[in-house]
Amino acid sequence: MEALGLTTTSYNYLHKYLDETLYTRSSTYGTSSPIEIFERVAADKRFDGLFEHRGGSNIETLFKHHEELILEHWNAWQISNPTKQFEDSQRAATALLAATQESGTNEFDFFFVHLLTTSHAVRILLPMIPVKYHTNVLRQWWLLTLAIYIAQLRPVIDQKMVLDYDLGGKDWSWIDKQAVEGKWSMDAHYVKGLRAMKEAAGTWEDKDMFYLKAGVKFGEGFAGWGGFGPLDAEESVGSSLKSRSDCIKSTSNLVTDA
Repeated sequence: MEALGLTTTSYNYLHKYLDETLYTRSSTYGTSSPIEIFERVAADKRFDGLFEHRGGSNIETLFKHHEELILEHWNAWQISNPTKQFEDSQRAATALLAATQESGTNEFDFFFVHLLTTSHAVRILLPMIPVKYHTNVLRQWWLLTLAIYIAQLRPVIDQKMVLDYDLGGKDWSWIDKQAVEGKWSMDAHYVKGLRAMKEAAGTWEDKDMFYLKAGVKFGEGFAGWGGFGPLDAEESVGSSLKSRSDCIKSTSNLVTDA
């Protein structure tokens, strides 16, 4: 209900890319893999030096001054099988949170956890809306995901960080306990991240235990949120910073406006 309320009251510049067909065009390449696009974006030197620091304040600058760059990669995602590619997108969202962590830190990116939880929101919404809108909803989520990835300075996604993670005998019951009774159980974003991964694992066949390993890695390695730029760092995670608020409102708008 909160997301629907935001949709009716906060209609920002991002919607033109969804409402006007002229922004959907052929790209210089095409792929069905979100991870491949992330890899291409990370290697695209045209993004180098665009921002001095990471943070939500980069998003508006990205669209205002570098629109063609982001639209090139946005339009590269070819959706021919929405169900399979939504599965791929949920894995990619999990990898963004769990497989981009900087070495030697126990902080996880605050913006990336919202990409994961909005992917979970898409999973809830899709069965409730007509099939003809499914692809559009996926592309809406994908636009914001790419924008935030670029705004966060395109960290390399190393899936081996998750796939090689030692579970140490831990399972989903252990993760449930962390969410309910653990040190960080009062942090709503931490709990929502764990739940989103568990629900994804239950939705798709988690053969390589990617979601479980990501959940355990996040669950026991978490010691706070990072990913903020200088403006964000002026206040704590619990504060209502405008850049963070705008980011989250945009997320809610995109995934609820079919």
